[in-house]
Amino acid sequence: MKKSFFIIFFALAFGVVGMAQQAKYIFYFIGDGMGPNEVLLAEMYLAELDGRIGRKRLCMTQFPYSGQAATFSASNSITDSSAAGTCLASGKKTNNGTLGLTPDGKPVSTVAEQLKADGWGIGITTSVSIDHATPGAFYAHVLSRGDYYTIGTQLVDSDFDFFAGATFYKPLDPNNPDAPSLYKQAADKGYTWAHGYTDYQNLKADAQKMILIQTHEGLTDDYAGQGMIPYAIDKKSDDLTLPQITEAAIEFLSRNDRFFLMVEGGAIDWACHGNDAATVIGEVVEFDQAVHTAFEFYLQHPDETLIVVSADHETGGLALGNDHYTLDLQLLQNQKLSVGVLSDQLKALHRQYGKKLCWTQVKALLQDRLGFYTKVEITAEEDAMLQQQFKHSMSGKAKDVKTLYKELSGLSDVAVRLLNKKAKLGWTTGSHSAAAVPVFAVGVGAEHFSGWHDNSELAPMILRIAGK
Repeated sequence: MKKSFFIIFFALAFGVVGMAQQAKYIFYFIGDGMGPNEVLLAEMYLAELDGRIGRKRLCMTQFPYSGQAATFSASNSITDSSAAGTCLASGKKTNNGTLGLTPDGKPVSTVAEQLKADGWGIGITTSVSIDHATPGAFYAHVLSRGDYYTIGTQLVDSDFDFFAGATFYKPLDPNNPDAPSLYKQAADKGYTWAHGYTDYQNLKADAQKMILIQTHEGLTDDYAGQGMIPYAIDKKSDDLTLPQITEAAIEFLSRNDRFFLMVEGGAIDWACHGNDAATVIGEVVEFDQAVHTAFEFYLQHPDETLIVVSADHETGGLALGNDHYTLDLQLLQNQKLSVGVLSDQLKALHRQYGKKLCWTQVKALLQDRLGFYTKVEITAEEDAMLQQQFKHSMSGKAKDVKTLYKELSGLSDVAVRLLNKKAKLGWTTGSHSAAAVPVFAVGVGAEHFSGWHDNSELAPMILRIAGK
């Protein structure tokens, strides 16, 4: 009897979605690696900067409907981004490492592909490379997420209206040096390349389809670029931002009567892999600014727009507290660059001065970049640890610390971990965790995203609200 009741209840619930007013504009925000604690960290940090204990609410956490979603894949309780992205894009579970295919190798049909077939404008955007796992999950179907060139060719063949991100990660065919680059293939298929936001503004009027990437000098066919747009904490004035990408995508896609836009905060995950809390905060805040850009569009079209915000998985096993009942998050404001750039600067010092590099020079760098010894108290024991790590690196015996996306000098890794510890934060892993991820929603049909979900439920609900 109970089983029959629940079957009827859910059938009625989904029937209501199908009969209710349909959305014409759908935004799907995916914070890669963004668990509930990453969101709360950003809010509590911003509150501490205001001189109070509590939360300074982000745009997404003020949406009227919220919930959580489990993220396990078909092959493991802890998912990778390709399996989670596939599920978020299609509602179908698959094995870790697989992109756009079921475990038995059958292509899935994604939200973006189905809506494209119905005449919707489609945008796929990210803060990392446009052929990475999460954006690729919306248009690509490959056995291995590492098959970047094939993923790129499928991007070109998708005929989606708007792409944006860092660039292609692997623009050349590793198995055929005579094969055309992805840049040429995209241009031949009618895509206009824009290198930065200013270039987009100059080219948008005459573009039929657009690929907006990070600005750079002297693009060539073999240019692979960086795998990501610089972190918010490292950005220069001409670097792309996720809010700019979102604004450009909305403007470009608004040529259509209906559009679907996926926006990935891909570098949240990368910062979490490095256990770099200050950088994580910057990425979450920039991601939320992109959400706010979409929310401003929603305010102009409240009866026609749906915004859904979620994540593919949590990364790092972030713990808000590591000692007694205290947090000291404001200390993180003294970090002026990501752990990766700090590592690069320490290595550059070593190359410049060689064996003549002394602790005084390195200490000055830590003072300037992390606030150590001036704004962040360093005990005698901590100073000895830092100096010992410096001596170890000077001996030539120290090995880089490998995270998923970066090789860090041992000293940069130790220093940023020390700052995290002093802020009273803990990390359980440099990889993913099985933690549930947040779900926030506003607009047409948003009430259906409230409560506990499996990540396989989100894409089907979006399609129903789109009238599929």
